[in-house]
Amino acid sequence: MIDFNQHNSTMLPAKPFKLGTTSFIFPDHIVPNVKKLGRFFDEIELLVFESHPKEVLPTEDDIKELLNLSHEHNLTYNIHLPIDMSLSSESTIKRLKASDTILQVMELFASLTPSTFTLHLDMPQDIKNDIQSQKKMKHWQYNIRQSLDSILFRVANPEIISIETLDYPFSFVEFFIEEFSMSVCIDAGHQIKYGYSLLETFDKHRLRTPVIHLHGVDFSGQHIKDHTSLDKLPKQYVSQVQKMLCDYTGVVSLEVFNLENLNKSLIFLSKIFCKKI
Repeated sequence: MIDFNQHNSTMLPAKPFKLGTTSFIFPDHIVPNVKKLGRFFDEIELLVFESHPKEVLPTEDDIKELLNLSHEHNLTYNIHLPIDMSLSSESTIKRLKASDTILQVMELFASLTPSTFTLHLDMPQDIKNDIQSQKKMKHWQYNIRQSLDSILFRVANPEIISIETLDYPFSFVEFFIEEFSMSVCIDAGHQIKYGYSLLETFDKHRLRTPVIHLHGVDFSGQHIKDHTSLDKLPKQYVSQVQKMLCDYTGVVSLEVFNLENLNKSLIFLSKIFCKKI
């Protein structure tokens, strides 16, 4: 277990990847979390789930402090872009507003030179309920393409944006990766929770994947719970995680949101990484 109040640091056994976690381990704002966590990790996933009201976003002074902390701890960042608006909305006005918001947040954090900006392409519930409808699917993909066009027209390097694997088959959006020269964020927990092939997704997109979100998935209750500690992973998935990480050189972000789950995940990851793959 790590004592985040001490000035000592801890490391996993030799690993090819950079290890990170989220900016909401302690119930506080981003900067206080980075101050406590920065010396222990290679990278911090800055969570910007909300974009409204504007007061929820970091200030310019916060960004300067984060830049100072990155220098102090030899630390890098990745940014999880807002999820409180929809890039696939039926409303053109709402889609344009969402695109503008994404660009504003990217500009806000640009001075931190993030490794990636992670983006959600949401799927409305009515499409999930009628996922076999080609007409609905094509229309949803059309709306997404319009939004991506609007965003990437103003982004110099499209690869800086990574599309996250969510609760629907990634095949529904993965052609956008090639079409727009974007990257992939493989959320391993989502792949496991929703019954998709983690290793197949990883093998297909590993060269385009700057970050992996790693968290436990607990199947023991009435409802499947993700974003919990890694020791909750069923045994059949542990070897998949080992195989995925054995020579991965990007960022592995432990995407949990409290200290208990983080410490348990670090202990578990250290144990499985010591074992022969």
